[in-house]
Amino acid sequence: MTARPAKNAIFEQFAADGISLMFGNPGTVEQGFLDVLEETPGIDYVLALQEAVAVGIADGYARASAGPALVQLHTGVGLGNGIGMLYQAKRGHSPLVVIAGEAGVRYEAMDSQMAADLVAMARPVTKWATRVTHPDSVLRVLRRAVKTAMTPPRGPVFVALPMDVLDAETSEPAVPTTILGRATLPVPEDLNRAADVLRAAERPIVLMGDGVSVSGAQAELARVAEALGAPVWGVDSSELNMDTTHPLYRGQLGHMFGENSAAVVKDADAVLIVGTYVFPEVFPLLHSPFAAGCAIVHIDLDDHEIAKNFPVDVALVADPKPTLAALADRLGPGAPLGEREVAEGGDSMMDLFAAELARQAPDGLVLFDEALTASPALVRHLPPRLPGSYFLTRGGSLGVGIPGAIGVKLARPEAEVVGFTGDGGSMYTVQALWTAARYGVAARFVICDNRRYRLLDDNIEQYWRERGIAAHPSPGSFDLSHPEIDFVALATSLGVAAVKVDEPDQVKAAVGRMLAEPGPFLVDLVTT
Repeated sequence: MTARPAKNAIFEQFAADGISLMFGNPGTVEQGFLDVLEETPGIDYVLALQEAVAVGIADGYARASAGPALVQLHTGVGLGNGIGMLYQAKRGHSPLVVIAGEAGVRYEAMDSQMAADLVAMARPVTKWATRVTHPDSVLRVLRRAVKTAMTPPRGPVFVALPMDVLDAETSEPAVPTTILGRATLPVPEDLNRAADVLRAAERPIVLMGDGVSVSGAQAELARVAEALGAPVWGVDSSELNMDTTHPLYRGQLGHMFGENSAAVVKDADAVLIVGTYVFPEVFPLLHSPFAAGCAIVHIDLDDHEIAKNFPVDVALVADPKPTLAALADRLGPGAPLGEREVAEGGDSMMDLFAAELARQAPDGLVLFDEALTASPALVRHLPPRLPGSYFLTRGGSLGVGIPGAIGVKLARPEAEVVGFTGDGGSMYTVQALWTAARYGVAARFVICDNRRYRLLDDNIEQYWRERGIAAHPSPGSFDLSHPEIDFVALATSLGVAAVKVDEPDQVKAAVGRMLAEPGPFLVDLVTT
């Protein structure tokens, strides 16, 4: 292989892996390879005005495209800005390949401006983090990064690229990364044990997570649930893991309080857990919520999560899709199912807007849902049914709604993509609107504007109940009403057309205008 600077060779490697976009925010120590990118065909730079936005857009892109997504951050300060969104990506298993520059290995001992241990910073929020110190290992490490990010359980990885290493020449060839297949199936004896445990249950339930979606096992999961007649609950479930109109689908367990999960599982005599860990609440129970004698079968490719918190009876480290198919074959058909009851719609502004969007939206609508307290009304009128049609916030980092919708639209330009977020959440990453305008990304954004951190109101009420504290006004720090944020003016200043909706009779026209707009569009939906 002809020698060339490693800063050129990295783009050969990205091309070999089919990577055509780099999401990022530039910096001085990355200027060498960003200069090369300008003259490199086949890869485009998507500029964000802050690193959290870059990671958020890449996360949405990776979720919609199945990754990998390439992110460039600016040394330690940029990595610091992106860490919250990287945590979100790690909890959601997004295959992000994150690179950041540094001044150079030669300056290691100087403790100079912006010097930081980037690997130590990145390690808690990534699946793997490393630093390249020799030009003849740059491409090898990038391939390892792509392989690690894409191997289930997927997750973000980080590579620090010192400028002097990239300036040096390398003869290392660029070849496609080997992506590992993990379509493994348990041995028949273990499958038979799992089937026997589940078949013997009188009150089985199923707990599912995003490992189902990664495996493409939605149909197989439904077959097993139907064979058992078992209700299905989402746990750490942010993808479309089951048609939410299915008669056995019961909803999400929630992510805050262990008592909610305990109420669901307490009467079950067998639990099938697929593609998730239990339980992911902020305040989980420290004791087992399962009934004494309850049999537990856990299927996941992530062996770390099986029996992490509670013992299981049958542990199957295997791909959910073939494993569930084999279980369904053993269990046989279930009893006929009745129709699921349809929830009554409300008359809130969110109900009115979601119902109107359901009427006007074209086929193939994709939702990115960071609406939090407004989500129930959204999914009541637009129940997620097809894989790839619904992406829910995860990981606890606010601000994913706007950049996430941009990333999904970049990955799925033919789809109508609408992102829902709150007024509080939107202000973490509102700069993302500028990126949508700059590149003509025709995603739509809806701000559910209640002028509060409403979720905190709900959570503190639970806190008061648990501690016997009399109800009283929420802390003033939950209030966002003054000064009032003018989202229409803010969006317009960033190049995105917008409209405010604060009366019911404005909803129909606003939805029509939003869907007709040739570029990005924002609706400030006042929900107070």
